[in-house]
Amino acid sequence: MELFEIRQGIDHYCERLKQLGESLDLNVKKQKILELNALMEKEGFWDDAKHAQKIINDCNALKDLVASYEKLDQTLASLSQTTQILKEEMDLDLMELLEEEYSESIQEFEQFEIKVLLSHEYDHSSAILDIHPGAGGTESQDWAEMLYRMYSRYAANHGYKVTVLDYLAGEEAGIKSVSLLIEGDLAYGYLKAEKGVHRLVRISPFDSGGRRHTSFASVDVAPQFNNEIEIEINPNDLEIDTHRASGAGGQHINKTDSAVRIVHKPTGITATCQAGRSQHENREQAMLILKSRLYQKEIEEQEARLAEIKGEQKRIEWGSQIRSYVFQPYRMVKDLRTGYEVGNVQAVMDGDLDGFIFAYLKSQIE
Repeated sequence: MELFEIRQGIDHYCERLKQLGESLDLNVKKQKILELNALMEKEGFWDDAKHAQKIINDCNALKDLVASYEKLDQTLASLSQTTQILKEEMDLDLMELLEEEYSESIQEFEQFEIKVLLSHEYDHSSAILDIHPGAGGTESQDWAEMLYRMYSRYAANHGYKVTVLDYLAGEEAGIKSVSLLIEGDLAYGYLKAEKGVHRLVRISPFDSGGRRHTSFASVDVAPQFNNEIEIEINPNDLEIDTHRASGAGGQHINKTDSAVRIVHKPTGITATCQAGRSQHENREQAMLILKSRLYQKEIEEQEARLAEIKGEQKRIEWGSQIRSYVFQPYRMVKDLRTGYEVGNVQAVMDGDLDGFIFAYLKSQIE
């Protein structure tokens, strides 16, 4: 790499870093860190351990963001000084070191970009992920189950805990619906990239004629808010019923009507849970899921109104098709939002989604 190219690259990344810094309101974040530190030093801080831990996590996240920015700023400044030295007197050993450090700084910058995009207050939450097959009966239901396996593998690869909150098996194969709780730091921040309609093209294993079929399934993702959000729900707006819990393949998890389904009548939003050992436990969890979905709906409506105020041309369509998975006549998975594509379909179906997720997150900055 030529010295001129590196100097141009450094100038480019310095400008982008400056823009990111302005978007972050670093001074506001530094003031917030001081306020949280003062709060942590107060007597009785640990009286509410859960709330205290949330404050500590919030403070650490802010510190990490500010420290990452300052470190990257210093690194780029140092590299710029090195290019100036080399411009005045070329030193091959120093040039080789510059190239190495420049490549490392680009990787650090890309990681920082992702970190900036994952600095939203909900991004560190666990995720509630729902999969629903589209029209097409067994074909789409089988595709929904394949996606269920894919996200389970993704979660396992990243050390996330997966709990099946609700599972409704298809009559012949696949699933009619599944709801998963994926627990871990940044689970929602990453998996929000997966929200939308996923399209499959393949030779159907259920078609005796061996014809090619197209199937669709929708994926919905919401952050899990637990009890830290305050949403007042009128009990008269709820329709609650119980049914017998069932697992994959239709096996009964237990022999009692412990599964709980709650419908919020004004919005039509539903929440079902069968993961708990008792009806009471499932009812509590279902209420938390319902609150999360209602809050997510509120967030989306606010973002839609903000986009309208800003006059943004890009429409917010939560059910739009985002990705195609082609098994035949060729093998390719392509994200229709970013253009990112992978030829190794099996790796993707085994949960290798990082490339798609990072491409989506980076596209939100550009």
